[in-house]
Amino acid sequence: MSNLLKRRTRPKGDRKFKRQPLGLLLVVLAWSLAMGWLLAQASNVQGATPNTEIGTVDVVPAQYTLGQDLYLENCSTCHIALPPAVLPSQTWKNLLEDSQHYGAQLQPLIDPPRVLVWRYLQTFSRPQRKDEETAYRVNNSRYFKALHPKVKLPRPVQINSCVSCHPSAGDYNFRRLSPEMENSP
Repeated sequence: MSNLLKRRTRPKGDRKFKRQPLGLLLVVLAWSLAMGWLLAQASNVQGATPNTEIGTVDVVPAQYTLGQDLYLENCSTCHIALPPAVLPSQTWKNLLEDSQHYGAQLQPLIDPPRVLVWRYLQTFSRPQRKDEETAYRVNNSRYFKALHPKVKLPRPVQINSCVSCHPSAGDYNFRRLSPEMENSP
């Protein structure tokens, strides 16, 4: 009976396998640091443009850059080109299909440039709600109002009005704000 109650002792050579909480903690910490460093290296894109230098609202993947370039080439020669997300996709579709452009007669884009511009605009614009009217003016755009909740728009709204708050809007950079707007609530 006393043999059953006796505690078994390990031979001296078995002590090296005894669990040491500090050693286990150090292994887990080293593993976590190594994995974090590897993930940071994997996600770091060499040559990426810093956020402060990205002119558009969205970073444009390579397959849409030609469409963006054609959009800017055709639209920003007469007025400031708006980021596609300011207006719904249906507005952009209608604008691309109609040669009447806000009272001016334009030569419409033909395929394939029109298709490239449409793919860019469709990808970066927003869907239109079923109950929403198609907005053709910035001041009627639900998305514009959401981005600029406290902005009092001048009457009549001109497409060049954007420059008062976004001084680099002519360069398709809507991230840079005027000093007054940077510090506004």
